[in-house]
Amino acid sequence: MKVDYSQPYLSARTPVFARNVVATSHPLAAVGAQRVGGAQRRDVPWLHEVVEPPPNPPMPARPLAPVLVDGSGRPIASFDGWRRRRAGLDRGWRELLGRLETERGRAPRPDVLEEERIGDVVRQRVRYAAEPDIQTEAYVLAPRQPGGRRPAVVVFHSTTPESIRQPAGLADVPEKHFGLALARRGFVAICPRNFLWPETTRMAAEEETRRFRARHPRARGMAKMLFDGEVAVDVLAARPDVDPDRIGCVGHSLGAKEALYLAAFDTRIAAAVSSEGGIGTAMSNWDADWYLGDVVRQPGFAREHHELLALAAPRPFLLVGGNSADGVASW
Repeated sequence: MKVDYSQPYLSARTPVFARNVVATSHPLAAVGAQRVGGAQRRDVPWLHEVVEPPPNPPMPARPLAPVLVDGSGRPIASFDGWRRRRAGLDRGWRELLGRLETERGRAPRPDVLEEERIGDVVRQRVRYAAEPDIQTEAYVLAPRQPGGRRPAVVVFHSTTPESIRQPAGLADVPEKHFGLALARRGFVAICPRNFLWPETTRMAAEEETRRFRARHPRARGMAKMLFDGEVAVDVLAARPDVDPDRIGCVGHSLGAKEALYLAAFDTRIAAAVSSEGGIGTAMSNWDADWYLGDVVRQPGFAREHHELLALAAPRPFLLVGGNSADGVASW
């Protein structure tokens, strides 16, 4: 998908599915709804198309358990009833993910390793503690000109040898330079490195998963990705130039999976974009050890990601499909 950042983000040929979305000229404009980069908010021409399902969408691979039903099988018709149901969904998913053998503390203070200017944007490579004694790196991009407290975005990279260099605008095609593009539009963006990359340009998925499980034997890989995403939000929220009430997340492929989970479990996320991650557990490699593991293939496994969409609601969530992992079946 080729993106012209001066125009609405998607073309009419791109499968897009919106849930509880305030759609504007940019998918994260719900985060930066006040004037961003001098641009006024405006509706997009494809809004109707992306919120209307096709007449006969395919059935999901497994039946989806109703979300608005209580433990006795009765329909939920009140906010209090939903709040109890939501707490149960949250608890059930956290039990599945497992917990790390550590807790998040205060936001880590990033050390700046490199800094450069790209036009009106400052790009920094930083290092900080993702866990105690476990360092990671990220790129942070922000407008050069002071602008008070700005909207901000956690930008997850996809499965690429260059990891964080991709969204920071240093590798891959310009259409995937999400962090740089957002900084040019007035956002502060942090592009954290996924734990499967021990170094910026070296992925070692199996090795790093084994090391993680040795430290945290009760947690699945997605629990680590969620934890690291929350730490990235901590870093953003602690910055004096960030409005903590306007933080979003975006990711493609691997990053789309991280964006889905961060939006579901971190209520500080005000809007999310998930591009081609495979919204259903049978649509992509969710059974990999570094995600959920083979539990998703076991008979009787009853969890499905429509429950995570419910946890994210009513905050804006945009699902972008390219017919590889997400397509018409994602409805």
